[in-house]
Amino acid sequence: MSTYPAGSLSRVLEDLGSTLLDLVHGDALAAREIGGVGIHDPYDEQHYPAQAIVLGVGVHGTEDIAGLLRSLQGKKATALVVRAPVEDADALEPVVTETGVALLALTRGASWAQLAAMLRTLLSEEDVGDAGAHTLGGVPSGDLFALANAIATLLDAPVTIEDRRSRVLAFSGRQDEADSSRVETILARQVPERYLRIHEEDGVFRELYLSDGLVHVPAAKTEDADALPRVAVAVRAGDEFLGSVWAAVRRPLTPEREEAFLESAKLVALHMLRFRAGADAENRLRAGLVTTVLEGGAGAVEALGRLDLVDEPTLVMAMGLVPDHDEDRAHIAAERQRLAGALAVHLTAVQPRSAVALLGDTIYALLPVSGDTAHARERAAHVASNFLQRTGERIGAVIGIGSVAQEPAALPRSRTNADRALRVLLSGRSSQRVAPISEVYVDALMLEMRDLAIANRDELSGPLALLAAYDAQHNAHLVETLRAWLDAFGDVIAASASVYVHPNTFRYRLRRVAEVGRIDLQDPSARFAAMVQLRLITIADRSSAE
Repeated sequence: MSTYPAGSLSRVLEDLGSTLLDLVHGDALAAREIGGVGIHDPYDEQHYPAQAIVLGVGVHGTEDIAGLLRSLQGKKATALVVRAPVEDADALEPVVTETGVALLALTRGASWAQLAAMLRTLLSEEDVGDAGAHTLGGVPSGDLFALANAIATLLDAPVTIEDRRSRVLAFSGRQDEADSSRVETILARQVPERYLRIHEEDGVFRELYLSDGLVHVPAAKTEDADALPRVAVAVRAGDEFLGSVWAAVRRPLTPEREEAFLESAKLVALHMLRFRAGADAENRLRAGLVTTVLEGGAGAVEALGRLDLVDEPTLVMAMGLVPDHDEDRAHIAAERQRLAGALAVHLTAVQPRSAVALLGDTIYALLPVSGDTAHARERAAHVASNFLQRTGERIGAVIGIGSVAQEPAALPRSRTNADRALRVLLSGRSSQRVAPISEVYVDALMLEMRDLAIANRDELSGPLALLAAYDAQHNAHLVETLRAWLDAFGDVIAASASVYVHPNTFRYRLRRVAEVGRIDLQDPSARFAAMVQLRLITIADRSSAE
């Protein structure tokens, strides 16, 4: 078990060092406790958590690294991570000493996204509960990395703890003693596809799901000359399969170690359940804070303070899924959960103090913004569009963006506007996937007018009622004619072409519109009234079809 707290740089290096990270310069023991993960972007204003470990994606060269280190000193960052190898590393030692910001190097081939995810997992362990007061088997509750190291010590073999989809949740030290496939697994935080196929063909997963004992897996049938055998054990909570633990062994385990491995799986199950419960509790807490903020009232400012969002302009995003009647409700609910998690990761990379929560059928995000209102809306739309591009069109997600709230009291209004924009996108009245309320305001207003008309049980009246009744009785096309003429700004040629009739026929029908509907088409007020009612009819027809 580690003697370092989860939020310390020493603990990060202990758990991720040798495999992912190397300390280039700096004193890990003297470094400040890490307060969060930040991602450096040279083309945008930076907002880092206090005492952040900053990922210097794309930062190369002694001059650029030194400049960033000095910049991070003013932001009170704890450490900077750059891609290995670090050229002329000796020249950076005085800068690290001057700034007090430790310099780390990320192994070539490792993913920045996976490193960020692993760091956040490590840093969240202490948020799950009081690790000192709550232990399972002598290991801090929910600390899967510490547990992996403990099992590795018992077995004298490097270990990974994986979920049901063979994604790596935690791993022990000494992974460099395993084979190249294990290193590849750690770097990708996922078992490579070719090994998954081999295990599937050999029935390894089937045996793992069904067996209560150890599953012995020979060296994979690949061209990897250094492939080692594996021993795996399923992790279960009752009938639920939670995941598995895998050890890369150079020699068969002794009976005592096999027994210890089986017993450790029960402990892993408790820790995984505790970790999952802690994550669920944290998500519920965060959702509660976001809900309090969006509803406004006396507790909104305090909730914003706990989210670290109280001192700057913020806007609300609302994401929903376009209805698909072929999908079952359980699948849609799972998709919403997945999208909420993905949006949280995406926004945290862009703005660490953003907050995301799934409330009912809508995923809400609080996004701190800077600059003038127009720039803030443009920035938010760009971030949202970039996220939806990464999720792909198959998902059918759309995002409405609310107004910028300059103070906490304005956030409920921002949420209302985000909901209004989202409703327009879900109604199909816009082909966009992302829309600020300013771009779809009129469409949102028309939907609300239709709601009001339905609530008041209003019926079609005035000229439109006369024209609709005449069309129904005589199979005429007077309503269609009026709509085409108004849409074409009175251009008879364009209007007649849109409804595929001769211009002379269209002119005759237009005269009949004026006569039957008793409407003065030269009167701007009469034209406006007709246009509003026609829009409301269109919305009603579309709603009926759905």
